[in-house]
Amino acid sequence: MLVRHIPNILRRRGEAELYECLLYSMYFNRVTKLLTGAGCILKRRSFGTTQSRTMAKPRPVVVSGPSGAGKSTLLKLLLKEYNQVFGFSVSHTTRNPRPGEENGKDYHFVSREEMLRGIEAGEFIENAEFSGNMYGTSKAAVQEVQARNQICILDIDMQGVRNIKKTDLCPIYLSIQPPSFELLEQRLRQRQTETEESLQKRLLAAKLDMEFSKEPGMFDEVLINDVLEDAYNQLRSVLIEEIQKVKALQN
Repeated sequence: MLVRHIPNILRRRGEAELYECLLYSMYFNRVTKLLTGAGCILKRRSFGTTQSRTMAKPRPVVVSGPSGAGKSTLLKLLLKEYNQVFGFSVSHTTRNPRPGEENGKDYHFVSREEMLRGIEAGEFIENAEFSGNMYGTSKAAVQEVQARNQICILDIDMQGVRNIKKTDLCPIYLSIQPPSFELLEQRLRQRQTETEESLQKRLLAAKLDMEFSKEPGMFDEVLINDVLEDAYNQLRSVLIEEIQKVKALQN
């Protein structure tokens, strides 16, 4: 209530210059909010630097969810249908490659020392540690996709989501969840890629992730991956506006 009366107070005191500055600040903040809601920013930090720009490019997409929820399957379908629209941000990790995984395609597989040096140098917009392995999204990985006028997809965990929330990246936040914890455990066991000890750690993390997805305001959309076709159709409908934006840019 006090804020509403500040201009009158300042005017009565004759502090005209300060009054004009306050009005300008209030006006600028209001315009910025309106433009931000429309997908525009007058002035923003870009990974640590300040520059003026118009947000004509589509927003990045943060996809999160527990291992076994089907994120990779849904993203592969999305990239297959819109291969020129989306670009996958390749994360860094210190874990060993799984069978069939390729360095530079599935992950950038690096040593812990190399990862720590990059974090210290400010090369990552987010990073986290899980089961003794480090994961992170580099600025270069995101910029590479954005330079191609594509929607950058970031597949990160809940700690990474919290870290991204502290930046000015302004993505669409999506959480992909299994229909039940029991089905998730069944999917993970069928992989046969982990020891019982590491599996239990992953299941514990999955429980926390499923609760995390329920936090108000954390995600723009929570998709339950029960029937794959239905989940994919929902994913596509959520992103259709950004897809059309990319197609317009490409035309």
